[in-house]
Amino acid sequence: MKKYYTLNQIEQQKLVAVVRGESVDEALDITDACIAGGVKVIELTFTLPNVLEAIKAAVNKYQDDDQVVIGAGTVLDAHTARLAILNGAAFIVSPGFDKETAKICNRYQIPYLPGAITITEIQQALTYGVDVIKLFPGSLVGPEYISSLKGPLPNIQIMPTGGVDETNISQWLEKGAFACGMGSNLTSLKKLGNLQNITDKAREYCSLVHEMR
Repeated sequence: MKKYYTLNQIEQQKLVAVVRGESVDEALDITDACIAGGVKVIELTFTLPNVLEAIKAAVNKYQDDDQVVIGAGTVLDAHTARLAILNGAAFIVSPGFDKETAKICNRYQIPYLPGAITITEIQQALTYGVDVIKLFPGSLVGPEYISSLKGPLPNIQIMPTGGVDETNISQWLEKGAFACGMGSNLTSLKKLGNLQNITDKAREYCSLVHEMR
């Protein structure tokens, strides 16, 4: 049941904050800022030093908030996926598809969201039980691509990531995006300047999603 609860939360909230950072403390501060602004699905990436510590800390901090979902991103192999899962990650995201990672996620009943962009890549992922495809990089194809994919694959669930911002998120959602992954446009402390700006930007994205309902 946990797997489907996680997927339902992602679909309902529509926004996944992709959190990087230079330290665990910075990543946790960015996580707090996103959650304060209403973006409560958080992907802590393995580009972050000591990311397992951050995942465990975030899971423990927000364990009483049913809307907060902490996952792991930039997961390149099954071993890394298992470590993330054992430290509390509720979903696993990869830049590309890996069948062994799909198998380990299926074994633990954890959603796996691998990056893919071509029909061939997507079909392979679906064959291994993937529930949601991370369309990456989304900037390469644009919102209309979802319509093209849903022609031959009408039941596919797509989460564009990379190039999604306040100017086009409404278009992505109109075309049927399952959710949208939000990277530096939401979570970059260097780009946005301070944590309050991240919270304000999160509120802006939540407002745009609310307008789409």
